[in-house]
Amino acid sequence: MTTRVLAEVQLALEALYRVAPGSDVRDHLVSEEHRSALGLARAPREQLLLREAAGELEVGLFIDPETLRRLEPGLADENLGEFLLAVEGVSHFVYVMERARAERPFSALELELQAEVDKYLLVLVIAWTVRRAAPDQLSCELRARLFGGARLDDGLSAEERDRYATANAAAEGYAASLEARYLRRERSLGDLLGEARRFYRLGCADKLGHIARKAA
Repeated sequence: MTTRVLAEVQLALEALYRVAPGSDVRDHLVSEEHRSALGLARAPREQLLLREAAGELEVGLFIDPETLRRLEPGLADENLGEFLLAVEGVSHFVYVMERARAERPFSALELELQAEVDKYLLVLVIAWTVRRAAPDQLSCELRARLFGGARLDDGLSAEERDRYATANAAAEGYAASLEARYLRRERSLGDLLGEARRFYRLGCADKLGHIARKAA
C-alpha cells in the first residue's frame, strides 16, 4: 500500500489555494486497529478524527487501505471513486490545519462543502490538462458524475443526512456558477482559480451566501 497519492493531493490543494505547506498528512494517518479501539459509532471508508487535548488540536485521518491500494497504478476512470474519497479526506485535513493555524473556527458543514468543491476543481483541472477538451463540456460531464447520482449512506443520522445533502447541493450550485461565469465565457484557468481561492477563505455562512448570489 502506498500513501504517495495522499501527499500529492495535499500538495495540489495547497498549491491550488496558495496556502502555506502544512504538516504532512501521512504523519496523521491512523490505522484501522487504532480507529476501532476508539469505539466510534460509525466507521466509514474515510474519516477525520479531531480531539482537543491540553489546548491543542489533535488531528487524525483514516483512509480505507483498499482505497489506497486501488490508487497505486495511478488515476484512471475505473478508480475515480477511490481518488475522490482520498481527496475528501485530504481536503478535510488541509482545511482544518489551515483554519487552526489562522485561529479561525470551522463547522462540519463547512468541511463537507469545501471538500465537494475541492473534488470538482481537482478533477476538472486534471481533465482539462490531460484531455484538452472544451472546459465547459468537461465541467458539465463532471458535475453530472459528481453530484447527479450522489447517494447517502443508510447509516447516517438525520442531522448528518441534512448536512451532506446541503453540502452536495451547494457545491453543485457553485460548480455550475463557475462553469457559467468562467468556462462558457472562455476565461482563463487563472481567473477561475482566483475566484476559487477567494471562496476558500470565506466562512461557512459567507460561502453559502456567495453561492446563492452567484446563482441568482
